[in-house]
Amino acid sequence: MTTTAPPRSQQLSEGELGTVLLHIERGDTDAAHTGLARAVAGGVSTGANASLFHGTPALEFVLGRAGHTRPDVREAVDRVVTARLATAHRRRADGVLPYLAEFDLIGGLTGLGALLLARDETSPLLKEVLAYLVSLAQPVRVNGRELPGWWSALSPHGEQKGGGHGNNGVAHGIAGPLALLSLATRHGVRVPGQDEAIGVFACWLDSHACGYWTTRDQLDAPQPPAPAPARPSWCYGRPGIARAHHLAGLALGDRARSLEAEDTLVRTLTDPTDLGRITDASLCHGWAGLVALTRAVAADSPTPQRFTPLIDDLTARLAATVDHLPKPGFMEGRAGAHLALAGTDATGWTRALLIT
Repeated sequence: MTTTAPPRSQQLSEGELGTVLLHIERGDTDAAHTGLARAVAGGVSTGANASLFHGTPALEFVLGRAGHTRPDVREAVDRVVTARLATAHRRRADGVLPYLAEFDLIGGLTGLGALLLARDETSPLLKEVLAYLVSLAQPVRVNGRELPGWWSALSPHGEQKGGGHGNNGVAHGIAGPLALLSLATRHGVRVPGQDEAIGVFACWLDSHACGYWTTRDQLDAPQPPAPAPARPSWCYGRPGIARAHHLAGLALGDRARSLEAEDTLVRTLTDPTDLGRITDASLCHGWAGLVALTRAVAADSPTPQRFTPLIDDLTARLAATVDHLPKPGFMEGRAGAHLALAGTDATGWTRALLIT
């Protein structure tokens, strides 16, 4: 099932697979079949680049939304997960810091864990992934300095960051593992230390989610840095992190945390300055992502009516800009934006964002 040069069509993020999700949600079987055929025509990757958003795992996620997961695809995904876990365990045994794509949602084990959690039957591998994510809550010592277990020397784009950094976002940072562990708890899937890890990650974000990431200088400072102006997006901004906090509160029965997360979301989405930083309609960092996650928060809130005017406003902004997106795909394109605009989640497509 592997090709040496995997085509972009097998990407869930911006390839054909993302558009197929929209067809499936709409019940357009013919268009979905046609798109799937194009997506897999050149083969599907099971290599080191395979993830929830690329290759065989992405294919399983899409097939699963249609209720037609194939055993051979599932077995190939299991091999991918097993290999990635083995690599992560070797890295940890060697005392080397992780790279983001080892554990994050977009390229790493958090995304693969989200896929396993979305299966109809619980996979034994899911608990192995959760146990690995729990291990990230244990600090590591590098050159005599204690650092968080998810501290990484490289940026999401593979660039060296002096002293390393602690990434805070849902897409590439520790908010992703926090959301997955919390969702797993809500689904009754638990491993030793899970509650404690949720607490560690949530407390870190309480102090350090004032920016997209925390640098070594900021970590060594007497006080966390003051909040910096930032785009209020799903991928990195306050709304995405607020939903991760919300899920943590729900998982632990911590109503105060959940309420604070709801309040943070309301404050952010009623601040004209914050909203002015949103520049497109995409799921990743635009109106569509805000619509989808606000609906998810409202569905879990004891006072969903407080979010109704926010959802209406965000939906109007999304409707006015959705067709301005130049890309056709899921994360940054029209397919994902139209999924959010429709306001339905019959297939569970929002699980790819770790908001449900």
